[in-house]
Amino acid sequence: MPTESATALRHRVTTLCAKLEATYPDAHCELVFSNPLELLIATILSAQCTDKQVNRVTADLFQRYRSAEDYASAPLEQLQHDLRSIGLFRNKTKNIQACCRKIIEVHNGIVPSTMEALVGLDGVGRKTANVVLGNAFGLNHGIVVDTHVARLAGRLKLTKATTPEKIEIALQLLVPKPQWTLLSHWLIFHGRRRCGARSPDCASCEIAAHCPSQVLPSPREK
Repeated sequence: MPTESATALRHRVTTLCAKLEATYPDAHCELVFSNPLELLIATILSAQCTDKQVNRVTADLFQRYRSAEDYASAPLEQLQHDLRSIGLFRNKTKNIQACCRKIIEVHNGIVPSTMEALVGLDGVGRKTANVVLGNAFGLNHGIVVDTHVARLAGRLKLTKATTPEKIEIALQLLVPKPQWTLLSHWLIFHGRRRCGARSPDCASCEIAAHCPSQVLPSPREK
């Protein structure tokens, strides 16, 4: 297969984004939240855990803990008990309490809205910060690169990069900044609903015509 030129790639990405937007017009963050603190906590909990499981836990958690002070002052054993059904709950509990204490001490109890401040909080990396900035504050500071986004960026041949940091940079160069947050949602929705890790549904895929990795059905399967 001939190497795709930069101009052709940009044109294909524009088409892909339009197709994904039409396919998933309601694409959104699937973590349930009502304010920046709730999204921050939910995103910390979502590491190596499904959004559905996180949402089940936070449905009660957010009724009990409504401020950074509530998390920071809770007995460690009690908060661990409330998070016990979440993977890595002990480590996440410690990070959440340390994170909330810093929010109180450094940010007057309010979740900050800059990348620099967010990644300075315990348990918060660039991906988590991008989730909060894009979805709680409406700021297209970066692109969330989770396992779905990384997988589809590779399958769609958008970049040869393999690390989240380099994938994010590559996608930022291809997609207009106003679409950065939506791009993550589109790819995550598509990864969950159509382009699975083990068995992508190429036969029904809405963007198959623009995917270099599509697997065509054999004559016997048609």
